[in-house]
Amino acid sequence: MRIWDIHPGYLNQYSLLGEHRELHGLVSILVNKKKGYSQHPETLRWVGYGWAIKHRHKELVREMELRGYKDKSPVRTRTNHGKWPSTYIDKPHVQLSLLKEKYQHKEGGRIPLPRNEQELWSHHKYSILARDPKKYKEIGARVAIKGVSCEELALELVELLRVEPSEGGIRNALQHMWGYVSGVSNYRGNIETYSLKKLLMLIQKNVRKSNDPYLTNSTALSDLMVWL
Repeated sequence: MRIWDIHPGYLNQYSLLGEHRELHGLVSILVNKKKGYSQHPETLRWVGYGWAIKHRHKELVREMELRGYKDKSPVRTRTNHGKWPSTYIDKPHVQLSLLKEKYQHKEGGRIPLPRNEQELWSHHKYSILARDPKKYKEIGARVAIKGVSCEELALELVELLRVEPSEGGIRNALQHMWGYVSGVSNYRGNIETYSLKKLLMLIQKNVRKSNDPYLTNSTALSDLMVWL
């Protein structure tokens, strides 16, 4: 059993759908008190964190939708609102290394596994901008001078993505993202009139047309939809 902590964009389709199945299995164990895997370390670390399980499910589903899948199996657990397990089976940077080994001769995820801190940061930039512009600048400066290790950065980014972004923060990030794809879009109206969800859907559509890796490889494409 494996519930990843890193963004699901790094998972290939088999790992993504596999985690989705295992998460539902985890819910069944916790809700229905089933004995199978009840003492597994992965199960134990999620005990009492129903809200976090539900949120991870949303992360998986939004990434699945981005890749053309539809989910018809909602998760309704809700205990301990806003709280996440404080433990990891493997720290985030180790999870990235495990996937690199696992995918060595296989298809990778939507987002290529980062080779260094700069690539890891580039994948997460807009997700962090939506949450905290000051943190966005501060992390960017540290990465630029190589003042942070991949181990430290991976953990920091995972924990920051668990923070709910404000409506204004999401709009700010989406406006920056729109600037990269507006040139290939047929839409010439005022995006200020769009709801945040509609604007993100428009961006997703035009990212496919532009095929710009700067946005194609962004966690924000599915991450921000989780909160809308």
